[in-house]
This record gives sequence, structure tokens and C-alpha cells, in this order.
Amino acid sequence: MVASLQTTMDPATLAESDPSLASGHRVFYEREVPFELRTPDEVGVLEAIKVKILGIGPEGAYTGLRVELTSESNIFFHYVHELDQAGFRKMQEGQRLMVAFGDYPAVILRELDRCVKEPHAHLAIFVMMKDGSARLDFVQNVEYKFVELLSLKFAASEEETVKEQVVFRYNAVKTKLALAQARLADVNALVKIKNPSLLLHMKKTGL
Repeated sequence: MVASLQTTMDPATLAESDPSLASGHRVFYEREVPFELRTPDEVGVLEAIKVKILGIGPEGAYTGLRVELTSESNIFFHYVHELDQAGFRKMQEGQRLMVAFGDYPAVILRELDRCVKEPHAHLAIFVMMKDGSARLDFVQNVEYKFVELLSLKFAASEEETVKEQVVFRYNAVKTKLALAQARLADVNALVKIKNPSLLLHMKKTGL
């Protein structure tokens, strides 16, 4: 059952409540990456998508990998790419990949970072289908054509999973706000003791 929107948590408790970690996965990459979002019927739209990559098993020898995509502009946007060694072998054969499963996470990280650092030469194109499936294509813009380097299959998350993620993200924002307000209160208290006239000036000017 999905929890209701909760009260502010401390950062440690909040991290432990991340539903992405429920099956034993650990986060080892999290950042916003420019994606071109497309559907079969619409022109692509550029948007910053948060990419979270999680592994299960010992670091450097993962037995399973999960990539989660979320959007700040649409809280119900949640897609997942999940792969184990058996699934990777099929992908490896289909795309003629020259890397082993142990190197696969590093390949994804390298492609994502290239899309951030060289957005005109390296593109992340995310194509969403009406049945909930999706595909992330990493494409390189060479001098005369676009070359597809790697393609990952994604699926839209179930409604229950999306609700859990929305609750977690709400609590994360609420916790960050509470921490910022607490720091501001500490600063105000210090200024009040050290320089009361400065505090009065700050309040008058809206600082």
C-alpha cells in the first residue's frame, strides 16, 4: 500500500525510504541529462531528465542493473530499464556490443556524460510508445550523418510505483525546505546577537 504524504523526515531516514532501494539496489549515478522526448506522432522536445542508475550486488561486479528516468516538469513521468546478465546477453547479440556485462554500467555513464558535455555531438533520444514501452537511443552526430551507438529498452512504471515515487519526491523537497528554513533561522539568531541593526535592515529590505 502506498503511504500518504508524510511529515518532514531527517535526511538519513528519507534516504532509507527511497522506494528505488527496496529490492536491495544501490544508487551509483544520479544527474540531469538533456533528452529529446519523442512519440511516433510528435516532433521531439528537449527536456532535462533526471537519470538514476542503481546496481544490485558488489560494486564493480553487479548482477543486476536498473536505470530510472524522472522529470521535474511531470511528476508522473517514470520509466525503468532493468537488466540482468541473461537479458544483457540478448541485448549484446542484438546490437553486436563488444563489451561484457561488467562494463555495461560504465558504457551507459560515458554516453550520458557525453550528452551533457557535448550536446551538439551526442544526443539522447527517448521515444515513447502508446503501449507504455519506450526506447532510449544514444546517437552521435558525425560529419555527414547520425550514428546510433546504443539503444536501451524502457517501460513505463505501474501506477503503484509512480505513487510511491511521488510521495518520496514530495518528502525530499519538504525535507530540503525545512533544512533551509532551519539554517536561515540559525543565521537570523546569530545576526540578532552580533548585529541587531543589520537584522532590522535585512527584514526591511526583504533579505
